[in-house]
Amino acid sequence: MKKLIAAMLAASAFGAFAELSVDEIVNKANEAAYYAGSDGRAEVEMSIIDKSGSARTRKFALLRMNTAGGSQKFYVYFKEPADLYKQVFLVWKEVDEGKEDSRWMWLPALNLKRSIAPGDKRTSFVGSDFVYEDVSGRSLKEDAHELIETTDTQYVVKNTPKMPGDVEFSAYTVRIDKDTFLPRKAEYYDKNGKLYRTVEATQIETFQGFPTVTESVVKDLNTGGSTVNTFTNVKYDIGLKENIFTERFLRRPPREVTR
Repeated sequence: MKKLIAAMLAASAFGAFAELSVDEIVNKANEAAYYAGSDGRAEVEMSIIDKSGSARTRKFALLRMNTAGGSQKFYVYFKEPADLYKQVFLVWKEVDEGKEDSRWMWLPALNLKRSIAPGDKRTSFVGSDFVYEDVSGRSLKEDAHELIETTDTQYVVKNTPKMPGDVEFSAYTVRIDKDTFLPRKAEYYDKNGKLYRTVEATQIETFQGFPTVTESVVKDLNTGGSTVNTFTNVKYDIGLKENIFTERFLRRPPREVTR
C-alpha cells in the first residue's frame, strides 16, 4: 500500500511538473498556426458576406517562408475578381521586440507600390472582415498572456495588449486545441468589454503531417457581416527562394503563384 501511495504521489508530482506554462502554450500555438514546414503554399477562396447574405468572392495564392531568427515573409497574389487581378500583398514579419512588420500592396492598375503603415495593420484586408495582421499573425510580444481556463481538450488564453492605444480591442481570448495546438476560436472584446469579433477555425485537415486550418470564419458582431476563407492545394517544404519576397516580384509575379 505504501508503495502504491508513493507511486500515485510521484505520478501526481510529475503531472504538475509536466503542465505547460502559458508562454509555452502560446508559443506552440503560434508555431502550429504559422510555422508548419520551412515554407508553404495554398490557394485561398475568400467569401465576404454582408448581413443580408449577399456575397463577394476573392481568390488568391498565398506563399509563406520562414527566415532567420523566427522572422517570416508572406506573398499574396490575387487572381479574382478582375479589379484585383495581379494585385500583390507582401509582408516581412519581424519577431524582435521593437521591430515593426513591413507591409506593401502592389496596385498594378496604378503601377503603384503602397506601404501599409503599422497603424493600419488592424484595418480591413481587401474589404473583408479579416485585417492585415491576420494574414501573418500578431506578434506574441505585443500582448500579455494569461491562462484562464483548461478543459479536457483546450487551453483558454486571455491576451491583453501592452500598448492598448494601438489597437481597437481591450483583450481577446483564444481557445487552443491540446492535441494539435492550433487556435480554434478567438474572441475579441472592445474597450467597453463587449464581444464584437470572433475568428474560428471551422475545418482542420492534415497535410504532410501538419494539422492545418482549411476553413476559417471571421464574424463582425457589430455589422452582422462575416468572411470565410477556404484553403486548398496546401503544400509545405516546397523549396521557395527568398528573392520571391522582394519588390522585383511585386511587378513580375513568380510562377509559384501564377501556375
